[in-house]
Amino acid sequence: MALQSLLSQVRLITSPNNTKAFKECISNSYDWLEQEFETTDVNTLVTGRAAFVDAVLSHIWRLLELEQVKQLALVAVGGYGRGHLQPYSDVDLLILSHKTLDKDTQEKVTQFITLLWDIGLDIGQSVRTIKETIKLAKEDVTIATNLIESRVLIGSHSVFEELHDKLQSRAFWPSKLFYTAKFDEQQVRHAKFNGTSYNLEPNVKENPGCLRDIQCIGWVAKKHFSVLKGKDLVDYGYFTRQELDELTECRSHLWRIRFILHIIAGRSENRLLFDYQPEVARRLGYGDEGKASVEKMMKAFFRVVRRVRELNEMLLGHFRHEMLGERLKVEKVISDDFDVKGGLVHARHERVFDAPVKILNFFHIITDNPEIKGMHASTLRLLRNARRIYQEQDIFLCEYPECRESFLALVKKTDFFELSWDLMHKHGIMQSYIPQWNHIVGMMQFDLFHAYTVDEHTHRLIKNLARYNHKEFDHEFPRCGRIMRNADKPELLFLAGIFHDIAKGRNGDHSKLGAEDVEQFCQLHDIPEKDKNLIKWLVAQHLTMSVIAQRRDIYDPEVVQDFAATVRTQEQLELLYALTLADIRATNSNLWNEWKSSLLRELFLMTQKALENGLENKFDLQSREKEHKASAMRSLLEDYEESAVEKAWEKFPADYFARFKPDQIAWHTHIILHNLYNEHYPLVVAVTDGTAKSGTELLMYGEDRPRLFAQVASVLDSRNCSIQDAQLMMTQDGYIFDSFIILEQDGKRISSPSRLKSLQDAIVTQLQKPGVEHVNKRRIPRQLKQLAVPTKVRFFGNQDDVTMMELEALDAPGLLAKLGHIFVEQDLSLHHAKITTIGERAEDLFILSNSEGKCLTNKQQVQLKQTISERLSDSD
Repeated sequence: MALQSLLSQVRLITSPNNTKAFKECISNSYDWLEQEFETTDVNTLVTGRAAFVDAVLSHIWRLLELEQVKQLALVAVGGYGRGHLQPYSDVDLLILSHKTLDKDTQEKVTQFITLLWDIGLDIGQSVRTIKETIKLAKEDVTIATNLIESRVLIGSHSVFEELHDKLQSRAFWPSKLFYTAKFDEQQVRHAKFNGTSYNLEPNVKENPGCLRDIQCIGWVAKKHFSVLKGKDLVDYGYFTRQELDELTECRSHLWRIRFILHIIAGRSENRLLFDYQPEVARRLGYGDEGKASVEKMMKAFFRVVRRVRELNEMLLGHFRHEMLGERLKVEKVISDDFDVKGGLVHARHERVFDAPVKILNFFHIITDNPEIKGMHASTLRLLRNARRIYQEQDIFLCEYPECRESFLALVKKTDFFELSWDLMHKHGIMQSYIPQWNHIVGMMQFDLFHAYTVDEHTHRLIKNLARYNHKEFDHEFPRCGRIMRNADKPELLFLAGIFHDIAKGRNGDHSKLGAEDVEQFCQLHDIPEKDKNLIKWLVAQHLTMSVIAQRRDIYDPEVVQDFAATVRTQEQLELLYALTLADIRATNSNLWNEWKSSLLRELFLMTQKALENGLENKFDLQSREKEHKASAMRSLLEDYEESAVEKAWEKFPADYFARFKPDQIAWHTHIILHNLYNEHYPLVVAVTDGTAKSGTELLMYGEDRPRLFAQVASVLDSRNCSIQDAQLMMTQDGYIFDSFIILEQDGKRISSPSRLKSLQDAIVTQLQKPGVEHVNKRRIPRQLKQLAVPTKVRFFGNQDDVTMMELEALDAPGLLAKLGHIFVEQDLSLHHAKITTIGERAEDLFILSNSEGKCLTNKQQVQLKQTISERLSDSD
């Protein structure tokens, strides 16, 4: 059905009471929009939707004889005033009169508004006189903004013109005041999104770099110059024709996403939720490949968002400096090319970037002049134009020898990785320097773990490394501060950081491919062989330490010995540690916690000890066991006889004293001795947040019972707690000794005494119900339902007495409880569990033995793998 057919259908309705006919028209309009989407330009559809609604509103206005009311006008405001309407966007209306409406007109207006709601239009309406409208608009910049692009649909044009004249007067929101209000409003809006454009489920309308930012560019200038169309602003020198075309292109891209999002959701939905992303990607032509299609769509989206943010910054700055005549005093003349105005680096003429190397040298100026706090809008415009010249010719700056020399000089300057690095990343200079960086710009992974695009993640990693250089942040990671400041060539670590993820999305192991990219980069930049090999090694191994710390038993001497053999030297251990810490913290700030930090720290210290002992000697934990025993004993002698402590310790295997810290050993011993003769509690349950710096410890000691691990896991999960680590052992007198490190679901410590008591009571209550399974009513989160994580089970490291099982699966509620039940059903003993949550994925390690106290046979492994796969794929 064509738009003209829809308009004819509207005109055929002869009675305002025929709501059925109007509803049919509205329904047909949605069908038309959906059918036309794939073949029609979105700009045509958005304006066509507005034209259709214009016709409906005007026709109903006439049918209710409101056209006969003098000095009454129906006015479209807001986005609808611009003549744009997305499928389910609100229709914002102002019913404007010269004076207060009489009773008869009020009734007709009420009937008009009610009918619009009845036929299925979402209306945002206000009924006001001219005087009321101006008064409210002066008090509220949002109302004033909605009126800037208003237009009369039907009714008294003279009334609308009177309002329009008052809106254009100097007394109504002077340009400077209006600009300040809109800029501040934008800052507040950006803050709601934590100032970042890189949200996993972005709001296509409100997100930084999205449609609101484009609108803001136009609002301040249209108000200032009293024009309605963007092309008129080219004549006023607000932006160039090329910049207008770029804004229009970006707006069309965002419009297409928002348009089909509305159609799929069947309502005004501006959040690109995981629920909708695969279908939106398919409808936009990115393919029907699920995750791969979504990632293509999001990459294009984030590239557009980046362009919009840059244009927004440049044009609003240009408006402030040039249109509003903001006078900035020259504070310092740096050279013939640049000076500093108001803390901003300012180009003194238009030829400052007329050679490629001048772009790189510009960042030397920023680095060497700490009084520079940002870039002047006119300078940013010149930089954008220079950058585009090379981008359009597909030339990268690293192809010029003088640029390579300048870049290497930059990365050797410690202060470069402050403002200069931010600006190079933000304004696409890294993208213009090396082709590999251009590949990762806007690349997003469709999961809950990677919160940023690959380029933004890398930018943040570099910032984390640079932070180590500042002594004022030593309280955060003092070891990394010492490592960075003592490094002979810290620039090598920064280069490794730049390349660590640069090969992502290239169909292969990105660590290996990244190392190959480093080889090419170093050869091109004449970096010495020794330095090249170190950078390559760091890139190739950048995941190794985090994988071992989070997914291996780091108290197994063989694990430590193998890792020590990989790092080989103290220097490589230190640099890898600093890189790993910076990498994890730059991936998703919500997933970093003290527990992960403690694992890396422990692995570092034990590996350091192994290297000191020499790689030819087997690493052992005897000295660690001895130290921990001595420290714990000193604490316990205040309350207990040494002989009593020694007797309690006789029940534990030697590696117990290496696995636990002295404070933990002392607390465990106190709990055991305190409850030794308490017959009322055959199983002791204790909780504390005072022994493990990285989390809350839950201890269970006493008589064993079936499904204990499953029951405890289920109770904790139902109360939004997560198990990070579980040490489960049997003492020599046949008692179970289970220690869990638990955190809140968001990764924070459980510090509230009442919360700790509540958890302890819940576990005790459940364990006092033998044979009664705990029912976990926690539902799978909405986002997880959209993310497919195939279940993978792998067995490795078979020893005589235990088998290690690695599980990768969706981190759904009740996962650990299900696994606990499976272990009991198959008569397996769980000795150790290491739980790692990476976004929506659980990557867990379990150390198991069979009923004979031996490693699992091949048959048992096959049976266990099959059962786990079947149970976890069961939606129930």
